[in-house]
Amino acid sequence: MATPPSLCIEKLKQALDYAEVGQHPVEVHGALVGLICGGVKQENLAWLTPLVELMNDGQPLEPNLQLLISELYQDTVNRLVDFEFGFTLLLPEEEASLSDRVEALALWTQSFLTGIAIIQPQLAKASPDVREVIKDLADIAQVEFDVGDDEESEVAYFELQEFVRMSAILCYSEFGLDMPLNDTDESSTFH
Repeated sequence: MATPPSLCIEKLKQALDYAEVGQHPVEVHGALVGLICGGVKQENLAWLTPLVELMNDGQPLEPNLQLLISELYQDTVNRLVDFEFGFTLLLPEEEASLSDRVEALALWTQSFLTGIAIIQPQLAKASPDVREVIKDLADIAQVEFDVGDDEESEVAYFELQEFVRMSAILCYSEFGLDMPLNDTDESSTFH
């Protein structure tokens, strides 16, 4: 059974606060997914340097926070590589107000775009589909609107969230690296 996003967010928020890193958990996950979907090298913690640069101005992370983020990284890669695991965005659950969830989605999307742009600086040369979703994601990242707690707004939020999720998967399919996740396992190389 998967850990509910609210527990992941709370655990990560506590570690970020303890380490005095001024990022929201959804920003960390968005940037992490952006790096992965942009094709960051997955071996030897190559993904950690650009993430730490984004999160903490290049300063080393507190060990507990780095461990949590490493676990989040591994889980995210597993979910992107294998559809059966079901990739999801780390966002507040339904119990949070809709306006808080919309704000979190915008933060996640902004961070995703930053992460992918760092690793994939030539997005303008991407396929037309990816260029289009990047443009749409940029619009979503700027979303600022008052939302009511009605069914229509909930449906619109769900559709937006699903679009962002599928956009990340599309970017991963174009730029992501399908490499062995355990980089110390040399038996998994092709002969």
